Amino acid sequence: MHVLKLTLIIGLAFVIARTDAFRRRGNSKKAQDSSCSYKSCGASKPGLLNVHVVAHTHDDVGWLKTVDQYYYGAKNDIQFAGVQYILDSVVDALNRDPARKFIYVETAFFWRWWQEQSTDVQTNVQELVNQGRLTFINGGWSMNDEATTHYSSIIENFAWGLRRLNDNFGTCGRPTVGWQIDPFGHSREHATILSQMGFDGLFLGRVDYQDKSAREKNRKLEMIWETSPNLGDPADLFTGILPNGYSPPSRFCFDATCQDTPFMDDHRREDYNVDQMVQLFIAEMNDQATKYATSELIVTMGDDFNYQNADMWFKNLDKLIKYVNAQQENGSKINLLYSTPACYLYALNQAGATWSTKTDDFFPYGSGEHSYWTGYFTSRPTVKRFERVASSFLNTCKQISTIAKLDEQTDKITELREALGVAQHHDAVAGTEKQVVAFDYALQLDQGVKSCQDVVGKGLSKLANISPKLSVQYCDLVNISQCAVTEQNKDVTLLLWNPLARAVEKYIHIPVSDGDYSVTGSSGNDISIQINPIFQPVIDIPGRKSTATQEIVFLATLAPLDYTAINIKRASGKPSTRKGVVGRKGGKNGYDSDVVFQNDFISVTFDQDSGILKSITNVETKDVTVISQTFNTYTGLAGDNSNETKRASGAYIFRPNCTDMTVRGKTICIAPFSNSSYQVVQGTLVQELRQTVSPWVSQIVRLYANSPVLEFEWQIGPIPVNDGVGKEIISLFRSDLNSNQTFFTDTNGREMLQRKRNSRPTFDLNNTEPVAGNYYPVNSRIFIQDETKGTQLTLLTDRTQGGTSLNDGELELMVHRRLLFDDGLGVGEPLNESSYGTGLVARGKHYLLFTKIPDAAKAHRLAAQEIYWQPEIAFVANSDGTTWWKDPRKPKIQTRAPVTLPDNVHILSLEQWTNNTLIVRLEHTFEQGEDPVLSLPATVDLQSILGDLKIKSIVEVTIDGNAPVSAINRLKWKKAASPQRSQGMSQSMSQDISQGVRRPMDGSMVGDAFSVTLNSMEIRSFQVTLSL
Repeated sequence: MHVLKLTLIIGLAFVIARTDAFRRRGNSKKAQDSSCSYKSCGASKPGLLNVHVVAHTHDDVGWLKTVDQYYYGAKNDIQFAGVQYILDSVVDALNRDPARKFIYVETAFFWRWWQEQSTDVQTNVQELVNQGRLTFINGGWSMNDEATTHYSSIIENFAWGLRRLNDNFGTCGRPTVGWQIDPFGHSREHATILSQMGFDGLFLGRVDYQDKSAREKNRKLEMIWETSPNLGDPADLFTGILPNGYSPPSRFCFDATCQDTPFMDDHRREDYNVDQMVQLFIAEMNDQATKYATSELIVTMGDDFNYQNADMWFKNLDKLIKYVNAQQENGSKINLLYSTPACYLYALNQAGATWSTKTDDFFPYGSGEHSYWTGYFTSRPTVKRFERVASSFLNTCKQISTIAKLDEQTDKITELREALGVAQHHDAVAGTEKQVVAFDYALQLDQGVKSCQDVVGKGLSKLANISPKLSVQYCDLVNISQCAVTEQNKDVTLLLWNPLARAVEKYIHIPVSDGDYSVTGSSGNDISIQINPIFQPVIDIPGRKSTATQEIVFLATLAPLDYTAINIKRASGKPSTRKGVVGRKGGKNGYDSDVVFQNDFISVTFDQDSGILKSITNVETKDVTVISQTFNTYTGLAGDNSNETKRASGAYIFRPNCTDMTVRGKTICIAPFSNSSYQVVQGTLVQELRQTVSPWVSQIVRLYANSPVLEFEWQIGPIPVNDGVGKEIISLFRSDLNSNQTFFTDTNGREMLQRKRNSRPTFDLNNTEPVAGNYYPVNSRIFIQDETKGTQLTLLTDRTQGGTSLNDGELELMVHRRLLFDDGLGVGEPLNESSYGTGLVARGKHYLLFTKIPDAAKAHRLAAQEIYWQPEIAFVANSDGTTWWKDPRKPKIQTRAPVTLPDNVHILSLEQWTNNTLIVRLEHTFEQGEDPVLSLPATVDLQSILGDLKIKSIVEVTIDGNAPVSAINRLKWKKAASPQRSQGMSQSMSQDISQGVRRPMDGSMVGDAFSVTLNSMEIRSFQVTLSL
């Protein structure tokens, strides 16, 4: 087998550190004094039905109230919830009885509470954790969404939450179980990430109602999820579906917010109800036992923001356990015990059962015949985009801080890290929060970004070795062609940071005022430019405050993991001589020829009258597809949610009104726009067709000179609702490809999953919502294939959107929604976003590729990387005559990668972890069999990545960075044979599958160098200790 290899030299010894090094951090008790994890579990009783009573609270990190309001207990007229009181009360209750157990999930809340506690309370809590009485589950900064989150942000969310737990509680604070009880559907990639963190299992609260019903009948609510065909058995994860979501059984909620009757156990009183309560509970458990495969059951005793008065819960749970177990003397086979999800999982493992398997995911989630939770894939599109931009910027911030050795900047990086952790919450980036909470999420992200901008500015100034230090500015609104520094200054230098470990070419758009400009590279070379007028719909965006009337377009060649300096200077008094040529304006004007754009890769034809896309030709392969792209509108169904048939389209639910719309006798669900017009702008660098579809829908279609990608920059809004009708806007691509009812979507930006229209792999689907029931989350791309022609049409996004293929040859993405009815699922208000006194305007981009199927993976995977991890641009306004940017005097500390890494290897994270340690997280970005070269293993050298940051020792850690891989010993499970399991797993991947974790780096040597090999879709993390 061929191996891509970079052989470079490490000067210092490679050391595999001991687990003890991780335990020494923080204030936790010694591990040998603890009885946490599975050692703390109570024993099940053979021959009985053992019911694991799990006391818990589900604390949303923002939803109906802001994070602060939830923590402090403010605004209780909205929701009675105060997290600080929950934790105070639970700790007190646990101290009263050593038999009691409790689990906690949201590290963001716990960390805030922890910092406020006295040393005595902290010591007490550490003892509870070490005894397994207070157990952390999941462990992320928040309980993240699984549909709208990118894999890099998911890992970051867990990395920081687990870091806080590890620092303060050591190994006893590290969860072994995932607890995704409230997200609205579940991702296969998310489960893969949990498995690679060493988790033993995962419990889910929400799955499709038809799926759950079928599993209940077949007693398959618990299974082995084969989460990755590329990683094979090591990525398997035991997965269980909880019986009641995450709520208690009916009539057994004992919280202050509940109305259920407590245990009244004074038999002298008329209200004595123990016998009745016990029989009700036993009946409930006997029924539950018919749906599960073993004699071990779990019952969740808690709900949203429960346990603010923990005594109410625990006093009644104590009685429930006491009185139900007392019935064993009368022949009852029910045995209750305080437990945790980890202990329940361990009991299932010890049962020795053989489990069924699952290879697909749990999308879309339907809770009823007309309640498909697929609207949130698109809800709040600007929040989704802001989160993604901030995530990419955090990566750049950490890179620059590490490379420039800015040891004192960790607090500022932490601010953005924690804001992003909150943003991953399943009611944050998902877009299902109240409007005031959405504003708060955006504010936290904005403050975090500004903190990291300060870090980036200091880092770039240090790397440039300029004195005095550079005064760096940023243009946060360049997406609406607004940038004060370039509008108000005649001489500006751009510092462009490439976060990828390979060179890239990127077309840059910079808004400027009227006039001519020159653009110069750091070596004094002239850079070709094109100056285009700013599109009028952009100028007209509500709230835009800019004097820019045109934008400079130029191609920047960016070195890997480094900055590039480019200077823009205004030529005083001269009109522009390099303006894009504004060509014909269309709109049924009688042109006798279509509009054609062409470069060396593709040729694109637009209709002469409408300006609508007509065909694409792959210049190299000569393949042609007839294709159109149009915007269309779904009408959101109005309803009062009193029953399933009256479910409204809202923040969660997508339910289009299809009942009254017919064309030629055929029922349709979308309304096309009409009377569109267009304008052509052409130049040497980029050709643009500018479409004005309606007063509130417009788009620029771009073909750059040296790119195979056709770019669609869309602008939607303000969506009018003065007609009393909510609207959901889609971009629809129709081609002549025969896709055979099949399309593919990504899972959180990584592996691809095949989708079949009106079908689910694991149950017989009765699709009562043929549009919404075929929608899936598209985190980064969606594609269709024509196997007869051997061609593939791939559409990439710049944020998560709902997408589908409702007919062969089609690709559809929902870009914006504005609705007038709440969908009755808790948020309590319509998804009716506004800004500057009118409806919200959303802008974004789609990217279209037309290739041969064997060529597609390389094209779309590299493109997706460049879309997510875009170059970050800092601006420096220069005084007259300043030329510092020419050959800037970089210090000779070439800590960036001096050699470009293979195209299939990406540095997912390079960050300072402690004073003298780094986390280096590498990933292989191709699946098995996707590409004849790039799907093969790749070998790189860690020291080459770090340059003169000399390595003292390295330990391979779980992908979150907090536990040595060598210390992970996952539970082993028996599973039924799976014909869908990939047999192509490489030999190195096959080893150690019983542990479920890749072998730790063993320092395999090439001469005196140490190298790391990555197989298809592997992510490997290393904690690197540096020589001081």
